[in-house]
Amino acid sequence: MNLAPRNLTAENLTVPGRLASLTTALRPGELTAICGPNGAGKTTLLRALAGLEAGPVTLGETPLAVLPPRRRAQEIGYLPQHAEPAWNLTVEALVRLGRLPHRTSRAEDEAAAKAALTALDAAHLAPRGIHTLSGGERARVLLARVLAGQPRWILADEPLASLDLAHAATLLAHFRGLADAGAGVVLVVHSLAHAMNHADRVIVLQNGRLAADGPPAVALSEEIIEHVWNVRAQWTGPQGARALSL
Repeated sequence: MNLAPRNLTAENLTVPGRLASLTTALRPGELTAICGPNGAGKTTLLRALAGLEAGPVTLGETPLAVLPPRRRAQEIGYLPQHAEPAWNLTVEALVRLGRLPHRTSRAEDEAAAKAALTALDAAHLAPRGIHTLSGGERARVLLARVLAGQPRWILADEPLASLDLAHAATLLAHFRGLADAGAGVVLVVHSLAHAMNHADRVIVLQNGRLAADGPPAVALSEEIIEHVWNVRAQWTGPQGARALSL
């Protein structure tokens, strides 16, 4: 990917009833986790960063609202929490839809789709109909569609929710690799341990407001967890393999 070092920035972002005066600047080359209780505004923030909610969000110096849809789709790949394909396309055909923002050859599109499926341990599913897959298989295929577009920013809403332990670990490692290669990766996650052990930065939301924003050890301190989730918890274990005891 030809990655440009452009921040994705929200400035005093307000979505009535969901987000209030939220400001944050996300940086490429980092894996950012968005955490918070149910209803805190995590999905709304991710949608706003993808340009799907009205609000003052910029990519570099350019407001998302003025970017042509094709250009925005080349820059930002968005995976919603609940994505249900209407037609029983083959996996291969579905993933190739991720190439629609690009004007490239069929061979390039096929290669990008195959690479995305292989990266997510889903290449063997290519001839299957999407409606025949398990929940975890479908989640990996839908993410492969996003990755096939080779976006500079990857925004995924709870991408680990349907995955077994092994595939979740593989996917986290893949996200880590994308960030290390220069992409901006932003994930909504409920597992605070995943955020603590794998993110470079954590944004914590509470009632639509920013409760914390910083390195995992700071944003997910035991004091903040008690304040935001109303749960007394303790981190145990070494850095990079910490567990949360309730």
